Amino acid sequence: MEQFLMSTYTITLPILLGYIVWLLKRQKKDRDANAKGTMLLLRVQLIEYHDKYTALGEIPSYAYENFCEMYTAYHALGGNGMVTKMYDEINKLHLRQKKGTE
Repeated sequence: MEQFLMSTYTITLPILLGYIVWLLKRQKKDRDANAKGTMLLLRVQLIEYHDKYTALGEIPSYAYENFCEMYTAYHALGGNGMVTKMYDEINKLHLRQKKGTE
């Protein structure tokens, strides 16, 4: 009986471990796709903010805060230098305060 358990153990353990590795690889592929999609959506929004507010020559404080948070998330996901250049340009804009707080 002990011999039977050992032979069953040595057969099923590699199969079970292989299945676990396959599941982990699949999850990693899904996470990578989600991260890439998130990064692309952030880039689109950052470009829209950049184009809109550089054309106006100023940016509201709430939009600046949103832009900075999106840039931080984009950069953490591995974003490129193109958005860093836009971030630098946004930082040079006049920061418009909410009406009534000036």
